[in-house]
Parts: sequence; C-alpha cells; structure tokens
Amino acid sequence: METERIGVGKIIGTHGIRGEVKVFPLTDFPERFRPGTRLILEQEGAEGREGRTFPVTVISVRPGKGNLILKLAEINDADQAGAVRGATLKVEPWEVEPLPEGHYYIYQLLGSRVYTTGGEFLGILRDILATGANDVYVVRNEDAGEILIPALKTVVRQVDLARKEIRVELPPGLRD
Repeated sequence: METERIGVGKIIGTHGIRGEVKVFPLTDFPERFRPGTRLILEQEGAEGREGRTFPVTVISVRPGKGNLILKLAEINDADQAGAVRGATLKVEPWEVEPLPEGHYYIYQLLGSRVYTTGGEFLGILRDILATGANDVYVVRNEDAGEILIPALKTVVRQVDLARKEIRVELPPGLRD
C-alpha cells in the first residue's frame, strides 16, 4: 500500500523573473520551508494526461503578503515558475513535524472507526470541520446517517492511531 504524501504548501503564483514562486502554506509549521529542505512537487495532469512529480530543494524563503516567497533550486526562471503554478508541495508522512501528545494531524484521524465509550459503533470519521472554537468530527454510518461530534477532550476520550479507532463520550442530547 502506497502511503499518501502530505500537502504542506500550494504554489499560487510567480514572483519576479528569477523563478521564485508564491506559496500558500498548508501547514501550521511554516518553518518547514527553511533553506535546504527537500520537498516533493506534485502537479495534476490535464484531462487524460499524467501529472508531474519531482523533488525540489528550498534555496531561500521570505514572507510575502499572506504567503511565502520560495526560491527552489530546480526552478530557474519565470517561465519554469509559471509552469508549476497550482502544484502542491508535499512531504512523506514520516517527515511531518511532531505534534504535542494528544494532538493529531487530520490525515491520521480520517477513516478511523468511531465508537462510544460503551462500545457502540457510530461510524467512520469522514471529515473534520474547523469551526473556530473547536473542530467538529463528521462521522458517517451507512445505517444511522451522519453525526457531528465536537472534538473536545471531554468528548473524545481515546484515540488509537494504530487501530484507527476513536472512543467518544457523547454529550446528552447530541443525537436528538
């Protein structure tokens, strides 16, 4: 089974004539773009054509207006930079920045089976909504439909990444 690479940035445009690219960070760790970092550039293919995937190395990084300006060793002029607009910069799953205990990346949780602390199967975690105050887990079950579960420590009691299982204690009235 091939592991899915994790997107850490999206190339949204070019900057200047030397091949710099504007990158919208898809990570809470923008320091991951430090010089010398190796990333994988993945480009979607046009209709019916295979996309391109190749390694790139960050030479320099500086802040832009809400974005980062990166110089990549493999991109040397504005034409080459323009050709990779829309591409995603990715890392292998084992290259993600470590999180504090009790915190997880979305990709680690999606697809997990969700149970109550009493053992009742609620469904599969299909999406995570960022609402501001706290995330909300979207759990779908073929028979019971969809349930929205607040991702709070008082509700999410146990996460077992190895078994892809989450145990929750539903607040009273959540399913009503």
